[in-house]
Amino acid sequence: MERNIYLSNTDLEEAVSLYLEKLEPAKSKVATEKADIREAAGRVTAAPVIAKLSSPNHNAAAMDGIMVISDRTFSANEANPVVLNRGTDFEYINTGHLIVEPYDSVIMIEDVVVLNDEQVKIMVQAAPWQHIRPIGEDIVAGEMILPENHLIRPMDIGAVLSGGVTEVPVYERIRIGILPTGNEITDTYDSLAKGKIFDTNSWMFRSIVEELGGIGERISPVEDDYEKLKRAVLELAERNHMVIINAGSSAGSKDYTAQIIGDLGELVLHGIAIKPGKPTILGMIAGKPVIGVPGYPGSAFLVFEEIVSPVIRALQRVKAERPALAKAIVSRRIVSTLKYREYVRVKLGKVGKKLIATPLNRGAGVTMALVKADGILVIPKNSEGYEAGEEAPVELVNDLTVIENTIVSIGSHDLIMDYIGSILARKGETLSSAHVGSMGGIMAMKRGEAHIAPIHLLDEETGEYNKAYIEKYLAKEKVVLVKGVKREQGFMVAGGNPKRIFHVEDLKRSDVTFINRQKGSGTRILTDYLLKRSGIEPSDIRGYDRDMTTHMAVAAAVESGTADVGVGVSSAARAMGLDFVSIGFEEYDFVIPEEYMETEMIKNFLQVLRSAEFEKILQELGGYGI
Repeated sequence: MERNIYLSNTDLEEAVSLYLEKLEPAKSKVATEKADIREAAGRVTAAPVIAKLSSPNHNAAAMDGIMVISDRTFSANEANPVVLNRGTDFEYINTGHLIVEPYDSVIMIEDVVVLNDEQVKIMVQAAPWQHIRPIGEDIVAGEMILPENHLIRPMDIGAVLSGGVTEVPVYERIRIGILPTGNEITDTYDSLAKGKIFDTNSWMFRSIVEELGGIGERISPVEDDYEKLKRAVLELAERNHMVIINAGSSAGSKDYTAQIIGDLGELVLHGIAIKPGKPTILGMIAGKPVIGVPGYPGSAFLVFEEIVSPVIRALQRVKAERPALAKAIVSRRIVSTLKYREYVRVKLGKVGKKLIATPLNRGAGVTMALVKADGILVIPKNSEGYEAGEEAPVELVNDLTVIENTIVSIGSHDLIMDYIGSILARKGETLSSAHVGSMGGIMAMKRGEAHIAPIHLLDEETGEYNKAYIEKYLAKEKVVLVKGVKREQGFMVAGGNPKRIFHVEDLKRSDVTFINRQKGSGTRILTDYLLKRSGIEPSDIRGYDRDMTTHMAVAAAVESGTADVGVGVSSAARAMGLDFVSIGFEEYDFVIPEEYMETEMIKNFLQVLRSAEFEKILQELGGYGI
């Protein structure tokens, strides 16, 4: 028989890229199924996982102490201690326990002087809702816990269970057929005849496959016989998503791998410019990848690491992770105590030449920071933290190659950003959203620290949205205003609107408690505008100074009864089962630097905005217009 001739000597990167482009038919053969989240570590989500319940699902004490009525503590100080009576003024409480009416604050036990079984003395004031974890502080019912194409990790399991979800949609485990070949190969290990070689590679392959989350089907070695090899390849290809043929890939007279792949399907490449590993074969049979791996263990391991593993990850929708250390620009001020070494989980993204680190929510009870983090920023003891714009070392959880495909969005919060991120995940992109308000987004854009700034800023003089703020703050920057969506803002109130809140004037009633958004947010600016137009002072509104960073958190406060009303978007009210009193529609747009408009990431983002799938999501959420 004639010897084989290498068809190519292709560079590794080009070979892998070319081969991965051919995997779409193979991906479509990977089915989806439901899995118990408690047994789903290492699986990949096939659709977004949405929380059914808030976590915590009750207002809970954040520390051991006493729960009190804050109004009765305002006169307390060292010169004027206040005595509280158990059962009327206070009750003892432990960390995590339920806050009950009429108590609305917790004083930690260290600040309490016990006088007797029924009385305590305090010398500190208690602000409303201090040391209390509100409903939905960590997870809010209706929000996305995990996006599509997310590799489920142990901390994800905890987060999903905290959201009241036990079954999640996942892709089935990738099944990989492993075929060792060669007359000299044996899997009888009690003795070794001269001229024979133990089969070691296929066991190594199966172990790596399982480590990557797949299922390896290894069969006993098949001798160098064309028909026997052909039959074995066909059988493995029928039962599995992918086949690995070990040995038989070189140019020997009995090396049949390339010929069999060519006869049964498509020989994509034979010969890659790496050493060891040159004889590697890449092919497709019945729309499934079939890879011929050289027989020498050194070559085999290298090819598996550099070529086979990326193919397995692509079929499983899993991204590579290579921990490392990098320096990043902190996008938002991080304050830390001098007493402790503190670990802050961050979301990372590459904006130009800057690696941007956006701090995630901190706190002992927070699990979503574990889910979303790309890295860990360590603040040393005796340090007060980092200012926005400062450089800080970050321990990477995600590989930089993944982070560099992250769109950094800093600005206003909206539920749609999570859904956009989930759709982008299918394209291999990640969306990092930092909720710092519209003005925070404008400032991040001015510092060159974001690819996108979502904004909805009302100009009180003209009644227009966004344009005036860009002209005022970004006049020297080359930016584009991309029109996003129209969204409905209004009063979020309890079901049935028991307090009969219909107008902004109702906010100053003594029986109404308000929950606000943070300073700099477009919703806060809108609220201030409505108050000013009605001649109402913020100090006239009970709860005006209590604020949240997202619409869902405001909705959760209203749903839990800790507030009667908050201003937010219709979709958040709907997600939490609240009533909604419309104020009107506003424009939620995106500021993008001109230099990024032609990048693949931003093109993908704009494509999602224009897609029918996104329009359908808006219709299902309600309260949006294109």
